[in-house]
Amino acid sequence: MKKCSECGGSLNELIGKTPESIEYHYYKCTRCGEEIVDMKQLHAVATQYRTLKSYHAKLSKWGLSLGMRIPKEVVHKYDLKNNSEVVIIPEAEGIKVMPV
Repeated sequence: MKKCSECGGSLNELIGKTPESIEYHYYKCTRCGEEIVDMKQLHAVATQYRTLKSYHAKLSKWGLSLGMRIPKEVVHKYDLKNNSEVVIIPEAEGIKVMPV
């Protein structure tokens, strides 16, 4: 069993999820609560983030607004339907589009 480098307590392996639903394994100390992610897990999550970020969407003028074409891989992954609604959330780095 693995031991915590901070207090020497035992570590439990747990599964976490990023806000984008990417799963990863990490260890949590039963004594002090320290959480540890190994480099292999960090690399795997970073690889999946790069894949998520690789989608490109085309903007087109629709009247006085702009419309966005969503790639079919994303449509299938999130089960988006024609005329369904999404929520647009402004963030510091850009926008987040989420199905309702």
